[in-house]
Amino acid sequence: QVQLVESGGGLVQTGGSLRLSCVASGSILSFNSMAWYRQRPGKLRELVAIIRGRGITDYPDSVKGRFTISRDSAKNTAYLQMNNLQPRDTGVYYCNADVSTPTSYRDEYWGQGTQVTVSS
Repeated sequence: QVQLVESGGGLVQTGGSLRLSCVASGSILSFNSMAWYRQRPGKLRELVAIIRGRGITDYPDSVKGRFTISRDSAKNTAYLQMNNLQPRDTGVYYCNADVSTPTSYRDEYWGQGTQVTVSS
């Protein structure tokens, strides 16, 4: 079993910054990818950043240049640095991990989510 625990959410003013953390624990052999998704009020969950096994990152245009995903492999932790936050970034942010375990070549796990609120 794999667990993901997010932290770092909160309330910030427009133009401010936050850094989210996601710590993965459990029987993980390797990471295929780690990613951050968000669900804004009244919207579907959407991808905001992904980092793949070789460190290749990708972002949608809505956050490109403002958000940066990184990973500390030694700590099994992924980060999402969010700068120049806007009210439209408000939502619940979820960590996602695609991992290999002793019992599965690929399995996907989700964290419980952390709230990010950007005030205008």
